[in-house]
Amino acid sequence: MWYVVQVCTGTEESIRTQCQKKLSPPVMKDCFIPYYEEKKRYKGEWHTRQRVLFPGYIFTVSDDIEALQEQLKTIIGLTRLLGTGGEITPLTDRERDFLLNLGGEEQIVRMSEGVIENETIRITSGPLKGKEAYIRKIDRHKRKAWLELPMFGRTQRVEAGLEITEKR
Repeated sequence: MWYVVQVCTGTEESIRTQCQKKLSPPVMKDCFIPYYEEKKRYKGEWHTRQRVLFPGYIFTVSDDIEALQEQLKTIIGLTRLLGTGGEITPLTDRERDFLLNLGGEEQIVRMSEGVIENETIRITSGPLKGKEAYIRKIDRHKRKAWLELPMFGRTQRVEAGLEITEKR
């Protein structure tokens, strides 16, 4: 089962490293942070860099939630398993499949490309293809899209890289 751990924004990588070192493999099978690619222009050139897709969250895979919760207490920094109504709940199969479809096994949402036709966005390539309904806003200058995804029992607003190649 996939679980979401809330951490302080900016400490995701540090907490993930601690989890990989301190938590025993039978309890935690995997720990990862989904990233997205964005293009940033500096020194006169476009550079691709990776940013955290869900700031303030890391993901763990475990079959023993009680042991995972107990071992998370050894981690330095805020770690809180997400749940609903006081009960820790894993990601639904739909949410897990959506994340795998979006970021693949390596959990990196690559840059997407699209066009604007009659004020409508159509993604031509990349992980956002077929997910146009989630796009709430785009910034052609920054080459970004803001998405609203149903995750963790609520709507999450996230950024992803999107290059609009033409406007018709």
